[in-house]
Amino acid sequence: MGKIRVGTASWTDKTLLESGWYPPTADTPEKRLAHYATQFPLVEVDATYYAPPAEQTATLWAQRTPDGFLFNIKAFSMLTGHPTKVSAIYKDLRPETEKKNVYPGDLEPKAYEEVWTRFLSALTPLSEAGKLGVVLFQFPPWFTIRRSNKQYLLEVAKRCSPLRVAVEFRHASWFEGDNRDETLEFLRHNHVPYVSVDMPQGHRSSIPPVLTATSDLAVVRFHGHSDKWTSKNIYEKFGYHYSDRELKDWSPKLRRLADDTGDTGETHVLMNNCYSDYAQTNAQTLIALLGGED
Repeated sequence: MGKIRVGTASWTDKTLLESGWYPPTADTPEKRLAHYATQFPLVEVDATYYAPPAEQTATLWAQRTPDGFLFNIKAFSMLTGHPTKVSAIYKDLRPETEKKNVYPGDLEPKAYEEVWTRFLSALTPLSEAGKLGVVLFQFPPWFTIRRSNKQYLLEVAKRCSPLRVAVEFRHASWFEGDNRDETLEFLRHNHVPYVSVDMPQGHRSSIPPVLTATSDLAVVRFHGHSDKWTSKNIYEKFGYHYSDRELKDWSPKLRRLADDTGDTGETHVLMNNCYSDYAQTNAQTLIALLGGED
């Protein structure tokens, strides 16, 4: 069985800081990250979806964590085709527009290429320190199964190489009928890790809980089962605390997934139910249920 790493999708959320999960002595960003790293071997950085990171920030992350700790970095929204705030784009690359949000096609081709270059370059300190796990590409609900989108997945993997990527879908077409086998075979053939999800069902963005490995690295993200999934309030959307029973049911499934990655593979399990200390306490419970595997 490959190694299982369990972590959360945030360590700085304001409701987490208010929850009392951190000890009083962890009163600075540096101390909070250091404390987090004593509890978990992995963290997902979601802030990089909203604005690309600075290389100096990545340097500090690498310096403030122990050897073997990993950061999974969520790809900047411009690179996944999501609407992106003009103010989030590098100042010298911003298009002249009255729009508040723009898409890749709104940028000059050279500017778009430069966004890619700068985003990946900023991750160099983590990569050189051996602390970069994967670059997570979560695609929007309108990113459906079709040839051009499959080609974009290959383009993403090529652009990021030798950095590893993992892909998460938000449109059920990838798994409808025979598409499920086609999708998974496509990812396996190209050695692209698939991100399995646990999330509310019955919505436009819902993906079924397909738990499988398409490479020697598997990723699972737990989004919770809030009955307010469509809310624009992220705390309502993700404010779900998994019961011990639910996590106990997941434990053997995660072990089987880890088996699928091979003896030298890894499985990254991220709790994305980021409200208060929900993600952290659920992650700690899951580690205990997995027998201390980290």
